[in-house]
Amino acid sequence: MGNEHQQLPMVSLFFNSKLVLRYGFHLLSFVIGLSLGITVGFYVKSSLFSLQDDTISFITHPSAAAPPLLVTQPPTTAPSPLPQPSSASASPSLSPLPNVTLASRDKLTLMHSMDDNELFWQASMVSRVQQFPYKHVPKVAFMFLVKGPIPLAPLWELFFKGHEGFYSIYVHPHPFYNASVPEDSVFHGRRIPSKAVEWGRATMIDAERRLLANALMDSSNERFVLLSETCIPLFNFTTTYGYMINSNQSFIASYDDPRKVGRGRYNPQMSPAINISQWRKGSQWFEVDRELAVDIVSDNKYYPIFKEHCHAPCYMDEHYIPTLINILAPEKNSNRTITWVDWSKSGPHPERFIRQDVTLEFLNQTRFGTDCTYGGNPSSMCFLFARKFVSNTLQPLLLLLSPDFSH
Repeated sequence: MGNEHQQLPMVSLFFNSKLVLRYGFHLLSFVIGLSLGITVGFYVKSSLFSLQDDTISFITHPSAAAPPLLVTQPPTTAPSPLPQPSSASASPSLSPLPNVTLASRDKLTLMHSMDDNELFWQASMVSRVQQFPYKHVPKVAFMFLVKGPIPLAPLWELFFKGHEGFYSIYVHPHPFYNASVPEDSVFHGRRIPSKAVEWGRATMIDAERRLLANALMDSSNERFVLLSETCIPLFNFTTTYGYMINSNQSFIASYDDPRKVGRGRYNPQMSPAINISQWRKGSQWFEVDRELAVDIVSDNKYYPIFKEHCHAPCYMDEHYIPTLINILAPEKNSNRTITWVDWSKSGPHPERFIRQDVTLEFLNQTRFGTDCTYGGNPSSMCFLFARKFVSNTLQPLLLLLSPDFSH
């Protein structure tokens, strides 16, 4: 009996040890399971937030998504001449632009209440941003200085189709023009606050600077081209985009014209800030990079001098920007325009083109009939745009250019 009493504590201790081990094992398993659950839950939550952030970033920054077919490098060889349409009597059918989301087209209105001085200052400040918190795709700003409607809009619709995220559009019409624009149009919501413009006067330059300033507010815009309602694109978007984006120079016609219509318009009262050796003449229709766009918008030295002393027969749109760039950064300019016009007939305005003028031979001559340099190399591709085309040229232009624009 004594031995039995001595063994009971030992047996009890044995069973208690097993019980402790069993509960300890369960407790350890519970802790491990809980830890794994927390880890997996945190990972899933982080993944969801990351996906949500990516989606928000995509919607907020439409330029982050790139059309898969766009080639940003310029072609190694010049684009081919336009082919003969399969049927000269048939016109291509234009399907309506597909419905797109905010991720591919910015539908926010460009209207605001800033006056020109505040706008120019804001644009200069935004332009100092050098880093982007998202994937940056450089865009070209197409700036339309128009009186009212854009009769050739269907041609531009075809030109831009499928390349959302690589361009921005800005339209400066007469302030009294109030016609609506279809919501599925690339021109919908792209009107900026405008003022009346008079040909050859300071108000013309004001409008150009206004377009530049509004375009500079989008930090993704890196090239800026001025167009009118009578302008047409000569090449497809891919070729046009690559030509501008990959150039290390801007395209502003700026030359010293010794004739009465050149140096003869210089006003000696502009001296000493502007002397006659700096005086230049050129085309109104320019294409500039971001740095020169900022120079034009932020100029407070030379613009007031032109506004005070450049009056008919001095026309600011032919002299202000060519002279300004010649003074500030002549090395950044190619000294030629990329918008073709016909000045073969004398007069204050270039030749206008009607339906009968639009032929394959005419367009190919316009596209490749001039010699110039691009990137330091000889080229026959000197113009990306042409003007002045009236509204009845739309159908033949669609017929002849649509095969190239579909590439």
